[in-house]
Amino acid sequence: MKILFEKFKAWIYSQLENNPEKVHAFIFKLFLVLGISIPASILISFWPSSKMQTTSQEFTNNNRREEPIQPIPLSIELDFQKVELGEKLFNDQRLSGDNSISCASCHSLKTAGVDGLKVSKGIKDAEGNINSPTVFNSGFNFRQFWDGRAADLESQAEGPVHNPNEMGSNWKEVIQKLNLDDDYKGRFKLVFKSEIKPEHIQSAIAEFERSLFTPNSRFDQFLRGDKNAITEEELEGYQIFKENGCISCHQGMNIGGNMYQLFGVTGDYFKNRGNITEADFGLYNVTKREEDKHRFKVPSLRNIAMTAPYLHDGNAATLDDVVYIMSRYQLGRPFEKREIAKVVKFLNTLTGEFKGKKL
Repeated sequence: MKILFEKFKAWIYSQLENNPEKVHAFIFKLFLVLGISIPASILISFWPSSKMQTTSQEFTNNNRREEPIQPIPLSIELDFQKVELGEKLFNDQRLSGDNSISCASCHSLKTAGVDGLKVSKGIKDAEGNINSPTVFNSGFNFRQFWDGRAADLESQAEGPVHNPNEMGSNWKEVIQKLNLDDDYKGRFKLVFKSEIKPEHIQSAIAEFERSLFTPNSRFDQFLRGDKNAITEEELEGYQIFKENGCISCHQGMNIGGNMYQLFGVTGDYFKNRGNITEADFGLYNVTKREEDKHRFKVPSLRNIAMTAPYLHDGNAATLDDVVYIMSRYQLGRPFEKREIAKVVKFLNTLTGEFKGKKL
């Protein structure tokens, strides 16, 4: 074997002097063959001989540790005094200019952290220009807002307060109101060892929002080894979801929320929909780079069955609608009705629990 290798190496060197292009082509073909044949042989050795469809038993035993989706942890470390203060602030209408709305107005915990509207409404019924994403599991997102303009939940908490079409206020006015409340003054002293400051309000709200995680969905239970947690049809929907490329954007613990993506990879969604607004430009509004037009933070699919309508414009009323739109404009192959039905069944397994109760 050593002699053969030395002869092969000598031939390579001789050919490189006389015909380097021929050698490069040979090496490319060699690696191409090895790159296809070796993985293929490995896959074939593990391929079920009796049937092509992966069953939940096979999936659970062989694949769950290698899955691109990870379950949400059952508990996370939090400052519970800060969480309690943040919850009070999250539900306090005094954060708005006319004392009419709170953070919970657009992110109601009773309705999976959304308001159910195409676009949210602020003070004096001012209509916004974008759909409110769920606040549940937002602590797992790599950026906040559809266009990613906030680096973290602390920064995000400042935006709605100062937006004239949302809460229409500012920190000076908010703090003046809160300082009239002895309970607030005592809580801030206890938690932050200080009087009420903007950064403390933001920190408390952010900590509360981090507490809004929803573990133990049926799919999480399945990933942890309970093969009976989902049905065979729901598993088939997940396989369609993976095999057609949905998983390339919707993976990780939050099944999204960890990257930007162009909306309209394989088709011009905005041209077909018409009436393009500033909100449709997405990340471009932050960076002003042409390549970022129509690029958005990929939304999490956690609890998606509970958070209609969908997309940044609220233009998809049902799960069937949004699966079709995504398959058409992101994958370039509109799913058939039977495929949509199975993917929707899978998406329904992603509803988690909050404080031990299913959303």
